[in-house]
Amino acid sequence: QVQLVESGGGLVQAGGSLRLSCAASGNIFNVKAMGWYRQTPGKQRELVAVLTDGGITDYADSAKGRFTVSRDNAKNTVTLQMNSLKPEDTAVYYCYINCGTYRFFTTDYWGQGTQVTVSS
Repeated sequence: QVQLVESGGGLVQAGGSLRLSCAASGNIFNVKAMGWYRQTPGKQRELVAVLTDGGITDYADSAKGRFTVSRDNAKNTVTLQMNSLKPEDTAVYYCYINCGTYRFFTTDYWGQGTQVTVSS
């Protein structure tokens, strides 16, 4: 069993900041990457920010310079610091973890999501 629990979502004015946190628990082994995706109605779930086990980050173009992803490997937690928020950042944000299983095979795990709403 693997469980991801997000926290920190809410309502914020444009230009404000939020910090999302995710705690992973259960049978977690060989973590390859942790991070965040987001989704709005009618759109595909999209990558926001992911941090790999090698310390490489991957950000959405819209997030670069405003968002920062970090992780604590010992605690299996990942955090997304969001600054200078815009109304277009409004979405449900999902915590993500990718674990290696055998050779190149991996398994993805997802949180239930937390709502972020940015008002104009």
